[in-house]
Amino acid sequence: MTAKFDLLRAQLESEQKRLNEELDQLRASIRTGDERREGSPFGKREEEATETMELEKRLALEKRITDQLVDVERAIHKIEESTYGLCDNCGQPIGEDRLEALPQANLCLQCKSNQAKSAKTKASSG
Repeated sequence: MTAKFDLLRAQLESEQKRLNEELDQLRASIRTGDERREGSPFGKREEEATETMELEKRLALEKRITDQLVDVERAIHKIEESTYGLCDNCGQPIGEDRLEALPQANLCLQCKSNQAKSAKTKASSG
């Protein structure tokens, strides 16, 4: 299993690098977008609405990337702590197929399923 964990760690580190680069590019594009802002042939309200919509999109994308990065870094930390492959909820081993498909998985399929059902119940009752 150690060789498999080494391969998964390499995948996680590669994904960590990719996500960091993506965040850097996103943040750089925000700065260049702000620098290019000189005015619009459209009215001020339309310009402000467009800027707000673009900002919301960028913030949502940045949050998604950051959340993914946190998951990847947590998995790398678990490898270092020798707890990788164990469910954060029940402590049981996470299936090899699941880890191969999603190396940053921190819950076994049963606990993930229970979490999804719980979230769905809360959403429908709220």
